[in-house]
Amino acid sequence: MNSIESAPAASSPLARRSIHDESCPSFHDALELIGRRWAGSILSAARQGASRFGDFRAMIDGISDRLLSQRLKELEAAGLIERTVTPTTPVQIRYRLSPDGRALVGALEPLARWSRYRSGRRGGTSGPAA
Repeated sequence: MNSIESAPAASSPLARRSIHDESCPSFHDALELIGRRWAGSILSAARQGASRFGDFRAMIDGISDRLLSQRLKELEAAGLIERTVTPTTPVQIRYRLSPDGRALVGALEPLARWSRYRSGRRGGTSGPAA
């Protein structure tokens, strides 16, 4: 028996964890959600104080009303954005980051810094800010 065969399988990190472990699908789902077009920009705008639909539209160049509405609904359904309706005339709808949304934006900060660093190194520009 060689040394690889004699070592217990549990001692190898690769043997214990595979890309199909229980955390992989939820991580993949999170990446799919935040990787959707404009999702990072919407989260960033909310972090910077956008709370009304018009605030988001004004802060995010190029997003359509339809897509902004769709993404806000998706982010709300995912628990990253909270939507509050005030029954006045006219009805007021406000959005804000949920605690999970704030945690996600904080977790994405190192990735945003890395992206700016890479963009600066290449001398290019990147897409919408995260």
